[in-house]
Amino acid sequence: MIWATRGYSWGFRFVRNGGFDDPLREYERSFSSASGSGEYFERASDRVVLRFLDPEGRKDRSGRPIPHEFVLFGTETSTVNSLEDGIREVWPLVAQEYERIWKVEGREVFGA
Repeated sequence: MIWATRGYSWGFRFVRNGGFDDPLREYERSFSSASGSGEYFERASDRVVLRFLDPEGRKDRSGRPIPHEFVLFGTETSTVNSLEDGIREVWPLVAQEYERIWKVEGREVFGA
């Protein structure tokens, strides 16, 4: 799974890289059909692409809603056939991790 998001005080980062040395290439390829920054769902032959706002309603320090963007591969995609499925299936896998890091300074989380 590739997971990109931002936190309270840190900007866009890859929290999970999906096993890629450079997840940006796969991320950009996966989101190339997405328009704007609203919620998004796409099922491709080898992946599922999701974007949704933080289910807990968290915002960054400027008051902007926080989006979570995911690229799922292989068996991760088997039960995700809609945006609603994605939120229901994927969010519980990362919710505790995000709770732990969203308000931490970015350099403490990512070694920036």
